[in-house]
Amino acid sequence: MQAPGLRQLCEIRAELGAPIEKGGGPGGRWRIIPIIGGVVEGERLSGRVLNLGADWQSVYDAGYAELDTRYVIETHDGAMIDIRNFGFRHGPPEVLARLAAGEMVDPALYYMRTTPRLQTGDPRYAWLNHTIFIGTGERLASAVRISVFEVL
Repeated sequence: MQAPGLRQLCEIRAELGAPIEKGGGPGGRWRIIPIIGGVVEGERLSGRVLNLGADWQSVYDAGYAELDTRYVIETHDGAMIDIRNFGFRHGPPEVLARLAAGEMVDPALYYMRTTPRLQTGDPRYAWLNHTIFIGTGERLASAVRISVFEVL
């Protein structure tokens, strides 16, 4: 069998609100990070991220974060697309400390990968409902940038 290929779908820049700390338990802590807007740019998918969603994040003492987001895109032509995005972020402790402090960090220095699932009732974008995507990400001071790729 041939290995799957990738084709870029879009880049999402999701603007983030202040984290809401939920506390934690043995091995980690939990928080909710509101997604308050943003932009989507791509040849086949473009629009804006609505102020409607959040990242329910678990940060583990073992040195990694589990990302679990849900938010909505409104495309340039009026379609509504729901995104559920699960992933992981980890890296060397000193790099993660810089990220936590809001510093700009080269994304090559840490691992941030996701598996976005896109759903819509708009027939123009129905193909999104049955396509596999992967994402590679970058954490910015008050935003996240995700490059989304279609798995061919």
